[in-house]
Amino acid sequence: MNFQAIYQSLLDGVHAMSWLEIIAALFGAISVVCSKQNSIWLYPTGLVSTGIYVYLLSREQFRLYAEATLNAYYFVMSVYGWYHWAHKDAQQHTTAVAWATRREWIVTMLIALFGWALFYVLLRNFSNSDVPLVDAFVSATACAGMWLLAKRKIENWVVLNVSNLVAVPLLFHKKLYPTALLTIFLFIVAVMGYFSWKKIWEAQEKNALHA
Repeated sequence: MNFQAIYQSLLDGVHAMSWLEIIAALFGAISVVCSKQNSIWLYPTGLVSTGIYVYLLSREQFRLYAEATLNAYYFVMSVYGWYHWAHKDAQQHTTAVAWATRREWIVTMLIALFGWALFYVLLRNFSNSDVPLVDAFVSATACAGMWLLAKRKIENWVVLNVSNLVAVPLLFHKKLYPTALLTIFLFIVAVMGYFSWKKIWEAQEKNALHA
């Protein structure tokens, strides 16, 4: 494919962008910034974004069924995380973060590996997906990262970025340009989020020593 063809493909994709996708990407960006700031507002804004993406990604035009299922999972986990954070904050009056334990890492790996296998089998045998292996991997690793996020574990940023790295070329392939650009933004914010949460944890430890 020559440069002119690539340019034309990008141009066609820009013209095909829907306001619905732009709104979903915008709320997704707001949600991840709130997450970096350790703010509970990541959940209500995330609910708007994921709700729209469930509809968009399951359409025949895109056929990213695992990604649509992932966003449905995000939606449910956002409700759970919102309750979990609010309940914990009410009890402890803090927004504590922590490193994942060995047991939590085992759970994370199981979610990623079994999720990948399950998504792939379902997509391969019960859908018309043309990218079942990659779609399944992105969704499974993101599920694992979201679980760590709900638990306020610092490593959630690392796991989510594994998913983001693979998701970017997949989204460009599907001509979901606002979502691909959002995912690049998410990757950058996740890197900053990791160090931001690490600083929060260090401050917590320092305060605990002086308490």
